[in-house]
Amino acid sequence: IRKAYLTYTALSGKDVNFERYIASATDKGEERNEKIIDLGTAIIKGLKEPAAELTRELIKERDPLEIIDEEIIPALDTVGVGFEKKEIYLPGLLMSAEAAGAAFEVIKKALPSGDKAVDKGRIVLATVKGDIHDIGKNIVKVLMENYGYRVIDLGKDVSVETVVDAAKEHGAKVVGLSALMTTTVAAMEETIEALRKEVDCKVVVGGAVLTEEYARAIGADWYAPSAVSAVNYVNEVFGK
Repeated sequence: IRKAYLTYTALSGKDVNFERYIASATDKGEERNEKIIDLGTAIIKGLKEPAAELTRELIKERDPLEIIDEEIIPALDTVGVGFEKKEIYLPGLLMSAEAAGAAFEVIKKALPSGDKAVDKGRIVLATVKGDIHDIGKNIVKVLMENYGYRVIDLGKDVSVETVVDAAKEHGAKVVGLSALMTTTVAAMEETIEALRKEVDCKVVVGGAVLTEEYARAIGADWYAPSAVSAVNYVNEVFGK
């Protein structure tokens, strides 16, 4: 009966972010309202307001970029490992990303105007021509930005020429392409071919219709089955 009730509250939207359902299913029913004493824990637990408040306190004593490298990124790494091990689920991943984003916004406001130090590298993201699905791409964007990368998000249904022009204009070292429909994978291959001719960059691809073998066949450098996988690859490319 309890399982049925928890399922109902989750699917009806009464259980926000599936928190109670996931806690029950994973036997991790610790209270999220317990006192949070450090920024890393707030991010791992996906608590936006405590993360922002703790960042405001830390920034009084520590360098903003130090907080990113020593607090925010290690916490995201922990969440990423948990996600890959299936110990953390997608709602938890998104909540952690939002908490990190809240902390990052506090840090950006504290930086001197025009400070480019948090721009650790430039990445172009796009859902390829003919495809209008962008949820996966948007999750990747949030995680990349929280790691300090500058993301140029071109949106969905993006032409080959637009992707190539953006990669050239911004000097992107990595281009991420997404496709959810089998009918648009051809556009992804066409985009990769055009990038190879005109831009010196790595191409990471993702989407429900792709496999590692197919990604390799269309010329991609990396197949990312999840947002965390995409971030891990980009960290390798930029040597982070």
